[in-house]
Amino acid sequence: MTRGGQFALAGGIIVAIAAGVFAFSVGSRGDLGLVELGSTAPDFKAYALDAANTPRTLRSYKGKTVLLNVWATWCEPCKVEMPSMEKLHRLFGDKGLTVVAVSIDAPGKEKDVAAYAKKNGYTFEIVHDPDGEIQRIYQTTGVPESFVISPDGKILRKVIGAEDWVSGGNRALFAKLLGVPLPDTTAFSDSGRKPDTLRGTFQRTAPIPGTNPDGAAPAKP
Repeated sequence: MTRGGQFALAGGIIVAIAAGVFAFSVGSRGDLGLVELGSTAPDFKAYALDAANTPRTLRSYKGKTVLLNVWATWCEPCKVEMPSMEKLHRLFGDKGLTVVAVSIDAPGKEKDVAAYAKKNGYTFEIVHDPDGEIQRIYQTTGVPESFVISPDGKILRKVIGAEDWVSGGNRALFAKLLGVPLPDTTAFSDSGRKPDTLRGTFQRTAPIPGTNPDGAAPAKP
């Protein structure tokens, strides 16, 4: 075989391998498109921590602004983040916000997840996905990972890592999304953690209309 033929053969093999990898990647996600800002949030299935293991899906929260969080009891950053999620729930839970934390703890760990929630006094909704299928559906890279979802099912914000959900910017964001006044937080004590230990990585294509790039409402002149 000539040198030119060898190069052609090698190139053909590389193209075939690349095509196979791409096909496998697409196939492994089924019919899911990319989960990104502005896309429709895909449905998922998890189970409530009640005696009946009542199924929950994204449709269960239709018409609500949803903070969807993927976490696990063994995840240390999750433990840092969740107190601020409880505070956010107390601030906005009666104003149209639903906080849903989906545990990806292993099958059979339902009692452990429920005990963890009870021990820490969490009152927002915690559900269990024993197969961790939500990780594939939402194409997460680890835990914690969170998604802010609009009432019409669009992804408004994606956060990778632990986040302080009651920071000034986040409180202003949710007040804006829900159309309510900025709530008073004087009843909440300082968590004692440095802000840097709570900050996540915001990923979005454009600022929420009417807010500054950090999500805060613009200052009045």
